[in-house]
Amino acid sequence: MDKRKASGVASIALLAVISSGCSARTATSQSGNTDMKTTWGMTPDGQTVELYTLRNSKGAEARIMNYGGVLVSLKVPDRTGTFGDVVAGLDSFQDYLKPPPYFGAIIGRYGNRIGDARFSLNGVEYKLSKNDGQNSLHGGARGFDKRLWHATPLSPQSLELRYRSADGEEGYPGNLDVTVKYTLTDANELRIDYSATTDKETVINLTNHSYFNLAGEGDILAHEVMINADRFTPIDKGLIPTGELKDVTGTPFDFRTATPIGKRIEEKDQQLIFAGGYDHNWVLNRTGNGLETVAKVTDPKSGRVMEVLTTQPGLQFYTGNFLDGTLKGNGRTYTRRSAFCMETQHFPDSPNKPSFPSTVLKPGSTYQSTTVYRFSTL
Repeated sequence: MDKRKASGVASIALLAVISSGCSARTATSQSGNTDMKTTWGMTPDGQTVELYTLRNSKGAEARIMNYGGVLVSLKVPDRTGTFGDVVAGLDSFQDYLKPPPYFGAIIGRYGNRIGDARFSLNGVEYKLSKNDGQNSLHGGARGFDKRLWHATPLSPQSLELRYRSADGEEGYPGNLDVTVKYTLTDANELRIDYSATTDKETVINLTNHSYFNLAGEGDILAHEVMINADRFTPIDKGLIPTGELKDVTGTPFDFRTATPIGKRIEEKDQQLIFAGGYDHNWVLNRTGNGLETVAKVTDPKSGRVMEVLTTQPGLQFYTGNFLDGTLKGNGRTYTRRSAFCMETQHFPDSPNKPSFPSTVLKPGSTYQSTTVYRFSTL
């Protein structure tokens, strides 16, 4: 959901790893699982970067590191029962310190873009860091994806991450206490539960930025996508929503029935030209505030199916338009359109669009959202 261009390099360099080649060590979690945690690197101030492995009874596996809350890998079976990694990941902690495409990370305080890197709240203007042209993207130059989270294993299948975002961090008001829980269920679901509280009125929009390829390799143009949305939010040249909620009927953005990603992605539609493909927010058709299935992706080659369930009102569907082959990991080279994202969210630039669903969080209230990526086969 972004240009994925190198920016904020100086801020990332401050986090340079001393050594990503540290020998792995094991530790016992609260659940008694002795092979759940390994050391993956050290920060300059001596803090340990840890990699946690979750496993379910079906043989599925998820690896998550406490730096950025990154989902490093997710292995699920294809139609033959063969397990393969369906997310884009890198091979070392040090690789994640390069100019980021946000592979697998927790995004905050505000996922997606805020136009002109500023917003007003209660008559006070807050200026944010500009890390995407004139805009602020994914929480700024050093968002939640570049922070070390406190990790607590809850069971062999569940990991809790906590982070306090201090008042004024990246320009946002209020001390924000965030908890994110990953759970790998026995139904081959990766469930992500988010919660947060603040001591001062602020804005918040949390999401996960995993890149998926259900085939595990190649491009994703043959993947068939269904998004339960009658409308989307058109963007300007800076990829900021115009404020319009546009009907998808008769446009390349109509995924109400399963459609291959590549079928219309090259159409001479101005919206596709602005973003270099799909990189837009869909206004989800919802019946309530609970967890609902909002999207489904099928890969005919492997037979893998991914359903997306969420409590959020929006979904950013991004087709890896700015991947350029410079990043490699898990034996793959990440070229253009070799992976896609489905980021559940509130709408981009909501703090500057009063007609959009509010992203304001007040003291005494709790931000809560849940997203589930459910995997099965044809």
